[in-house]
Parts: sequence; C-alpha cells; structure tokens
Amino acid sequence: MKKNFINFIVTLIIALILSQFLPWWHVMVAGFVSALFFSLNRTAVFFIPFIAIFLFWIAYAFWLSQANDFILAEKIAVLLPLAGSWLALLLVTGLIGGFSAGIAAILGKQCRMLVKR
Repeated sequence: MKKNFINFIVTLIIALILSQFLPWWHVMVAGFVSALFFSLNRTAVFFIPFIAIFLFWIAYAFWLSQANDFILAEKIAVLLPLAGSWLALLLVTGLIGGFSAGIAAILGKQCRMLVKR
C-alpha cells in the first residue's frame, strides 16, 4: 500500500513538473519513470499511474476551462459526439491521459524487468 501511494505521488509530481515544459505526452514520461523506479505488482502498475493522471488531467482541464466559463469546452464537446457537455469532455480528457500513463507505466515495468535480468 505504501508503494502504491509513493508511486501515485511521484507520478503526480513528475507530471506537474513536466507539464510546464513538454506537450501532452509528458504524462507518458511520468508513468514510465515512476514505474521504472518504483516496482508495483500486477494490476497496480497500470491503475496507479492511470488514476494519478486521470485526476490530474481532469483537475487541470477544469482549472483551465473555468477561466472562460467553460465556453470553449462546450464548443469542443459539440464537435465531438458529447452533446455539448463540458463535463463529459473533461472525463474523456482524463481517460485519454490515464490510458496513456498506464500503458507507459507497463512499458516502464517491462524495461525494469529487462534490465534486472
């Protein structure tokens, strides 16, 4: 349980720092690095970075969108098949970031096992 929490926090911190300098794929670097240095068991390798980045991207998108009263988010949600719901757009955004970080974390775990041998 302690490893899970440490991995969660490390993933969030790395993503927060890298978001200042890199484009959207910084979440993959955060998931990869956290899984490379902090070993987790089976499904936790995917789900801990997934949840960390899912929450981070939803919070970050909410913070950016509330500055313009969700007008841009609603317009983008109209373009996508989301019926103009900015909340659904935030959830889709979080899912995309979460899946990206989770898959990168699996790759980080595999690289760790490869180097360990």
